[in-house]
Amino acid sequence: MASTFFIKNMVCNRCIASVLDVFTTEGYKVSTIELGKVVAQPSEHTEQKNLGNKPSALGFKIIQNEEESLLEQLKVRLIQKINEENTAHLATMVARELRKTESYLSKLFSKLEGITLEKYTINLKIEKVKEYIQLGQLNFSEIAYTLNYKSSSHLARQFKTVTGMSMSTYKNLEQWDRKKLDQIV
Repeated sequence: MASTFFIKNMVCNRCIASVLDVFTTEGYKVSTIELGKVVAQPSEHTEQKNLGNKPSALGFKIIQNEEESLLEQLKVRLIQKINEENTAHLATMVARELRKTESYLSKLFSKLEGITLEKYTINLKIEKVKEYIQLGQLNFSEIAYTLNYKSSSHLARQFKTVTGMSMSTYKNLEQWDRKKLDQIV
């Protein structure tokens, strides 16, 4: 019988490939895998195994409780929406997808992560801004528009508040100190 595993810190396609490799190496037949979630069962020739520290060695963690699982689903959906440039009413949209209230998710996020959901979302967006600046394909106004900011000056203020420098300074320094998505809190 297949089991569902919720995995913490899966944020990209390489993460999916790494987790898939761990499960198949340990004798599991994976029926579906997506960011933060694996549905798998032991193969006929393998007993039900504890995956042990294998995922942890790669920076992943199998989530054991429902609240942590919901939190990880929330993070994954927020990252996906920002990567899809679908940031209008972000928290509301994700809450609807998870069939929870925005208030409940916000309180849960604060309780488990120690920062507000809004601050986390801003941090994700700022990392996306850094990516756009590094790629050099969009000007600052286009970046603001792409990420659904009301104005480029609003983005500029938020960027400076979070990073301590202006977007122009960041661009000119060319020291791309971007954070890994699974380490943003």
